Amino acid sequence: MKKLFAVAALSLAAFSAQAKDIVDTAVAAGNFKTLATALQAAGLIDTLKGPGPFTVFAPTDAAFAKIPKDQLDALLKDKAKLSAVLTYHVVAGKVMAKDVKA
Repeated sequence: MKKLFAVAALSLAAFSAQAKDIVDTAVAAGNFKTLATALQAAGLIDTLKGPGPFTVFAPTDAAFAKIPKDQLDALLKDKAKLSAVLTYHVVAGKVMAKDVKA
């Protein structure tokens, strides 16, 4: 599962003047609905709306769709495991796409 997240990752640096934080940026992008649901379920919204900057290597809805539904549902219900998986995708600081080596 880690590989799926890593391969499908997208760096969500704030790209909109209207988006105030990484959560708003993900919601505004439109293809991170499952991520937003997962962040809520893990209790990470307040953290990511807090003082940053943060960079989230964010799996898209398409990436989440590749996880079998029963496995995704189980992950969304396991707050500790979900939080661990999601925090693997967050780094403190501002990382731009050009700074990430493929």
